[in-house]
Amino acid sequence: MPSAVEIKRVQSKGDLKDFIRFPWRVYAGDPRWVPPLIMEMKDKLDRRKHPFFEHGEADYFLAYDAGEPVGRIAAIIDRNHNARHNEKTAFFGLYESRNDIDAARALLDAAAAWGLERGMDTIRGPMNLSMNDECAFLLEGFDQPPVVMMPYNPPYYLDLMEKCGLVKAKDLYAFRKGRARQLSAKAGDFMDRLRKAHDFTFRRVTKATLMADASNIVKIYNGGWQKNWGFVPWTDAEMRHMAKSLGQFADLDLVIFAEHEGKTVGFAFALPDFNQIFIKMNGRLFPFGIFKFLAGRRKVTGVRALVFGVVPEYMHTGLAYLLYDEFEKSIIAKGYDWCELSWQLEDNDAINRFAASIGAVLYKKYRIFEKPITPGGAGRI
Repeated sequence: MPSAVEIKRVQSKGDLKDFIRFPWRVYAGDPRWVPPLIMEMKDKLDRRKHPFFEHGEADYFLAYDAGEPVGRIAAIIDRNHNARHNEKTAFFGLYESRNDIDAARALLDAAAAWGLERGMDTIRGPMNLSMNDECAFLLEGFDQPPVVMMPYNPPYYLDLMEKCGLVKAKDLYAFRKGRARQLSAKAGDFMDRLRKAHDFTFRRVTKATLMADASNIVKIYNGGWQKNWGFVPWTDAEMRHMAKSLGQFADLDLVIFAEHEGKTVGFAFALPDFNQIFIKMNGRLFPFGIFKFLAGRRKVTGVRALVFGVVPEYMHTGLAYLLYDEFEKSIIAKGYDWCELSWQLEDNDAINRFAASIGAVLYKKYRIFEKPITPGGAGRI
């Protein structure tokens, strides 16, 4: 029988409200779901103001069955990604749906057809909106809530993707390390030798230096990560936007730069796991959510290391261990009990070995899916 699911492109303010609020239908009663902040979602989707849209484009779609919304999806093109990787990839993101194969297929069909109309030959996702945002579906580790800026979804999303013919493009890993410093005597001696052999210094970001340091982060990130699968360069505008947003809430003692002979050669950037507070706020910071946030921020027990790395020419100097040692000291001094290192590419052996070497344990996995789209298939999934 033909599907009764209808797809509607988001056009009005009412449509946008339905798009943003739809996840509340999917996750009703799920104690591990963290409602996104509605004001942040509005900011992310604003094509006139968000810096992603300086190099990207997107449309948003809702699926309806008998007049009731049953799913949503964003169809996305990131021109910076396609130029960097010489691809014609349309991304899908912000995917949510009921456990309904007709809804899933209709949503993915809409995103694929949208990409095909714009000359794309592959659909990949989820990306919310790019690889520098939340991306992938949770694959393993459904027993715990997500940490800040990491995805969460029902397990059935994986089955829906496979039934729609999408296949694995790449898996991502999340590691977790407890508070205990696990330096053996041998490791301690190694660290001491490194300190004596290299004149590295470390400094914390301050509110006064935050915006200037954002440019340093862009340079290091774009230089050090450029060979990674799926890498998309941060633009200065995107970093300033993130710095302005996170600067209101970030613990700047957890943003550390490594320097050598006056040159910035590495950095570590972590955020307290504010999801422990957001999970109680139902998506609203104002008027009363802000009081929950302020009251709860001192009770946050862990952090997420979003970005950690050194420039390529310093990768084999041992700087990564010295930087993490400095970083871990800050985490412990601030009273946090654990750190999640995420996300890492499954085949980034160097960083995955590094995570294991400092005592971190692989505890969650995520999956990005993809499928070719061809004119002959009329964009059908």
